[in-house]
Amino acid sequence: MAVIVEALTDNRNRTAGEVRSAFAKNGGALGETNSVSFMFNRMGAIRYPVAAASEDAMLEAAIEAGAENVETDAEGHDVTCAVEDFFSVRDALEAKFGAPESARLEWRPTTSVPLDEEKAAGLLRLLDVLEDSDDVQNVYANFDIPEAVMSRLSA
Repeated sequence: MAVIVEALTDNRNRTAGEVRSAFAKNGGALGETNSVSFMFNRMGAIRYPVAAASEDAMLEAAIEAGAENVETDAEGHDVTCAVEDFFSVRDALEAKFGAPESARLEWRPTTSVPLDEEKAAGLLRLLDVLEDSDDVQNVYANFDIPEAVMSRLSA
């Protein structure tokens, strides 16, 4: 399993120590910078509420703007695009549909790793510790916790 941690800090040594400690205490190991990035794709992600447009209108506008994909569910439209097209796609959609719920660059896993109950519990503890850090901005991981395991962990 791979985890990408994005941090913004004024003291690189302190933050690296905190992140390394979080991994060590929760059964992981901190790798070198970009050592797991090959397991993820960097892409633009723009999210609109479902009320912003119909599925067809959003798909048509996104494709015209240069987006790669649009996924629509009951809660909203997720538009993805290449990093180099992010600002032009975001601006085109914003001109047509207004401001999005969110628009950012993020890491998406290329494959996911199913976790058993023990590994899932350790990973969730690690994610909690990382998200509590003031310097950690975003955490991305390539895990899949089956529904049955999640229900046992939350009980």
